[in-house]
Amino acid sequence: MRIAATYENGNIFQHFGRTEQFKVYDVQEGRIIASEIVGSNGIGHGALAGLLADKAIEVLICGGLGGGALNALTNAGITVVAGAEGDADQAVESYLRGELVSSGANCDHHHHGEGHECGHHGDGEEDGGCCGHHGEEGGCEEGGCEEGGCESGGCGGCCGGGAPQIILEGKNAGKYVRVHYRGTFDDGTQFDSSYDRGEPLEFICGAGMMIRGFDQAVADMEVGQTVDVHLMPEEAYGLPDPEQIITIEIAQLPGSENLNVGERVYLRNMMGQPFPVTVTAKDDVNITLDANHEMAGKELNFRIELVEVQ
Repeated sequence: MRIAATYENGNIFQHFGRTEQFKVYDVQEGRIIASEIVGSNGIGHGALAGLLADKAIEVLICGGLGGGALNALTNAGITVVAGAEGDADQAVESYLRGELVSSGANCDHHHHGEGHECGHHGDGEEDGGCCGHHGEEGGCEEGGCEEGGCESGGCGGCCGGGAPQIILEGKNAGKYVRVHYRGTFDDGTQFDSSYDRGEPLEFICGAGMMIRGFDQAVADMEVGQTVDVHLMPEEAYGLPDPEQIITIEIAQLPGSENLNVGERVYLRNMMGQPFPVTVTAKDDVNITLDANHEMAGKELNFRIELVEVQ
């Protein structure tokens, strides 16, 4: 196994997209046998996933990252353990002992695909269990990738590995872009804004890291241009799918006995990748989980400003 950690002065660097170095660890039989420090070349989070994949990294340990970065890493077949801090070597040792729990994507960009929630999931190697905020080790293989492993907004092939596949056309397709945006519902309520965070969003245009309508709008924009788009559910997170709602016996999902209706937690699909679900019902025997995206069925509005294209 090869593990990489965002790295600065011996510690976990807290901003994945800006990390200048990774510390790469070679692991055999649960023990670190070698390590080296490699540069990121300052290429931004969209392409960092490709760099790590080229180095055969299987696990990334980092501080903060957004949903787009999480999607890119997942697409490359890399397990992400976010929310780590402090000494990098100790963080890796904690992961190998099954003690390090990921926070998931912890920069909350609502228009991303899978993984944008700020819930927690476990990262142990054992099978079985609920990967909720209780930090249970292992995962739930209920349903597989076709039942919740990919968000309905389009994850650009989250079940595969390798370089991102460009699925849209446009002059910016396949290019690394930075945008500012503000997202609102039809009643004017704001649900997300990069302006409020003071930092543009970074992603590879057309690679499926974003919901399709957002991605398509950016594909033909000019740097400095601002556009307003209204997205129907089919262009955003899709319509709710009844098949994404599953009922499981509590006894078959360790940790679920402590969950409450309304909680948002993570399970693992058959590929070992985390995906969020919402607890919608529970009795003494069964628990019902909805793997539909929380924005499924909603019309969304975005004001998008293209800041940079590389």
